[in-house]
Amino acid sequence: MKKVRLPMAFLAGACLLAAGVAAHAKESESYTAYAEGKYLTALELAEKEAKSGSKEAYTLMGEIYAEGLGVAQDYTKAADAYAKAADLGDPNAQFSLGLLVAEGRGVRKDLRIAGGLFEHAAEAGNAAAQYNLALLYVNGRGRDMDDVKAAEWMAKAAAQGNVQAQYDLGAFYQFGRGVPIDKVKAAEWTGKAADAGLSAAQVEYGVMLFKGVGVEADQKRAAQLFRLAAEDGNPVAQNRLARLYANGVVFDTDLVKAAKWHLIARQAGVSDFSLDIMLAKLTKEQRVEAERAVDAWNSGRLTD
Repeated sequence: MKKVRLPMAFLAGACLLAAGVAAHAKESESYTAYAEGKYLTALELAEKEAKSGSKEAYTLMGEIYAEGLGVAQDYTKAADAYAKAADLGDPNAQFSLGLLVAEGRGVRKDLRIAGGLFEHAAEAGNAAAQYNLALLYVNGRGRDMDDVKAAEWMAKAAAQGNVQAQYDLGAFYQFGRGVPIDKVKAAEWTGKAADAGLSAAQVEYGVMLFKGVGVEADQKRAAQLFRLAAEDGNPVAQNRLARLYANGVVFDTDLVKAAKWHLIARQAGVSDFSLDIMLAKLTKEQRVEAERAVDAWNSGRLTD
């Protein structure tokens, strides 16, 4: 099964605040100022609004200090503001404070307390908290290891469109962790994450499509996913794309392109003996062309 671990930082945090900004901008001067990039003004206004008991204002203060927007980054002040909003019942603040506690930023690290904060936010429907709570159950950190509960929370987060949760839920079904093995559901959830642009999911769903596991075989679409993930910098996808070009599968045989993608994947640590042999048989001109394509890739100039 894919390794599932507690992330050092969670990508959805900023998206959650963005949603809060949209929801409160019309009714809150502080959120309006924040949306306009006037962070110091937003902080001053949020401090005034917080005095009247606004949990959203405390959450905004926490975000400004946590991100260092217009002020020096200060996790202690961020944690204090998030804690006040969390006590007032704001799930976004509970989630954000949970992250700080899980990482020991501005507060003492304590995964048990972090799990409690994630659970409060998760029960309120916060998808990011649902995902992180699932990770705690998967790893037995801050919660007793429980694959069934992990799968339940992962499914809730996935159903709300959390891409990483969709990818991991696919793995749960693929290997029967907390749920019965179900190759069709594994492909369905992995495919959703792939469609959302997660490169690791594109590779895995591409393999499923290539072999027809849990989904109707479609090698052409699989190759397209490998290309997308390869261009996104995924070395496993780069290796698979190199193999397709080297063997003339889906694409016409093109040893220069095969060599280019093999060399790029090899730079990232993905070795392939059969492709090394192919590389050794190239003409001098082919090798030079491939190496130029690699140089162009490394310098940020996309080539096919």
